[in-house]
Amino acid sequence: MSKFSAHQWRERALAAERSGDAAAARQAMERGVEQHPQDAALWNSAGGMFLRLGDATAAKKHFAEAAALQSTNIEFAINHAIALSALGQHASAVAQLASFEKQGRSSAVYCSTRGTAERGMCNPAKAGFWYDLALALEPNRAKALHGRARVALERGEAAAVQRFDRALSVNNGDADLWLGKAQSLDVAGDYKGAREIAEALAKQAPQWTEGLRFLAQLRLAQGEEDFTSHYGDAAAKAPQDPNILSEWCSVLSGLDYNTQATDVAVDAQSKFPDLDHFVMLEAVNAGAAGDNDRAEAVFTRLDRQDSERWLHEARHRIRCAEFDRAGTLLDQIIEVDPWSISAWALRGVVWRLTSDERSDWLDGREELVRLMPLHNADAVLPKVIPQLHQLHDGSPLPLGQSLRGGSQTRGILFDRTEPEFAELRDAIVATVEQYRGALPEHDAAHPLLRHRDSEWALAGSWSVRLNGGGDFHTAHIHPQGIVSSALYLEVPDETADANDEAGWLEVGRPAADLGLDLGPRRTLEPKPGHMALFPSTLYHGTRPFADGRRMTVAFDVTLRQGAPQ
Repeated sequence: MSKFSAHQWRERALAAERSGDAAAARQAMERGVEQHPQDAALWNSAGGMFLRLGDATAAKKHFAEAAALQSTNIEFAINHAIALSALGQHASAVAQLASFEKQGRSSAVYCSTRGTAERGMCNPAKAGFWYDLALALEPNRAKALHGRARVALERGEAAAVQRFDRALSVNNGDADLWLGKAQSLDVAGDYKGAREIAEALAKQAPQWTEGLRFLAQLRLAQGEEDFTSHYGDAAAKAPQDPNILSEWCSVLSGLDYNTQATDVAVDAQSKFPDLDHFVMLEAVNAGAAGDNDRAEAVFTRLDRQDSERWLHEARHRIRCAEFDRAGTLLDQIIEVDPWSISAWALRGVVWRLTSDERSDWLDGREELVRLMPLHNADAVLPKVIPQLHQLHDGSPLPLGQSLRGGSQTRGILFDRTEPEFAELRDAIVATVEQYRGALPEHDAAHPLLRHRDSEWALAGSWSVRLNGGGDFHTAHIHPQGIVSSALYLEVPDETADANDEAGWLEVGRPAADLGLDLGPRRTLEPKPGHMALFPSTLYHGTRPFADGRRMTVAFDVTLRQGAPQ
């Protein structure tokens, strides 16, 4: 092929893109950068085209080449950061932008991009700062208005509704902005306004599962028995989209409606016979509902072989007391993903059931499960508790969580603007460090102790309020963490009765759907101002209590972003 100039290759690629021929566009751009490898502008144009085509990986590669060729070019650095954030590599995006910070403060594009990357790193205060700078430079910048409105919602700012209205005035057709407005109205107590928007989104965008899920949350909060029926309406409007039925199964199973989820999975198989995903969902939910024979038959005809199937089948084998087969499946997962918390949790259950000595090595040592006094509790908690009750008064029972009754605060508690929560976070961090310092020595083979000396961070944070009369947590794990927690703020009086242990925390009792007669490793008596900390590989739940109220704050400990694995 003749050697065209960089400009000619760019024009050929863009013409192909405009005509809808993505393959020809890609080929022309790749050929162009191959012939002109030192043309930074062409690499940058290629990155932009790949980003528009939805290939963020290729965009990242091409923007990176442009930025490397012209290391002082802020436009190329910003574009590279945009691609990194699109891939979820927000820490790398911030690092890419940091060296241009002084120059970037006068660029709305830079500030908006920096805000997005900081938000992706779970730094909402920094994100808000950069979005505000962007909007000071360019008040109608749509992405900055959108991002700033989301930060306002996530941090519990009083002006969240107004922020979404301002963003919608610039970009009225963005469904996510309408969802954000609905969510902010719900937080503000305007259930009717939130419901109107959510129902409109479900009708106008039936394939958008985020909107469907929010409507289900609103309906659940209102006590509607059939709170997921709109998924059926959405599936009828968009019969070609399997994601609606998949999400429907997820919402049902998340609150133990496993029989109904099984029915949805079976119906989905008739509509999407080539997708083994729904075959597996039938097996998973049938087993969780207690129909082991049906689950066995479905697993037998399921050809899929991957870690997800092995994990679910391992649960089934445990229910059937086939512990050797379960262990083999878990070993297969850990060979592929050595630090899968979900697999290690089930492996621990199997080791206990078979009296394997490795069980004590994994989670039997006393130092791993602790109830510790919160650092500076007397100064911190009296200010935090009233704030939390105020949040709980407007918080719902969440979808897909372990709660059975009660309420859970929205969003990430430690991202909020109230200074009391920042003080609470500091007290928790100090207590977590005390826990870490008392752990057994580093062990490279252990799923928690391998991280004993790594950089830890808090991920997620929320509060749960349970009322007497049967509210409780089902036994569960947090597979994204390495250490899990429960900080007790208020407990019912009856927990003081050690003979009853009502409301106590059970650590190590397997999930109920496994159908095992296996008690907890430890039970911990909740004490106000004390925090339970334990490996995330241990199932945990609470016992119901008859009277009183129990309020906790919880979070996960993870590795700090960018820390060595």
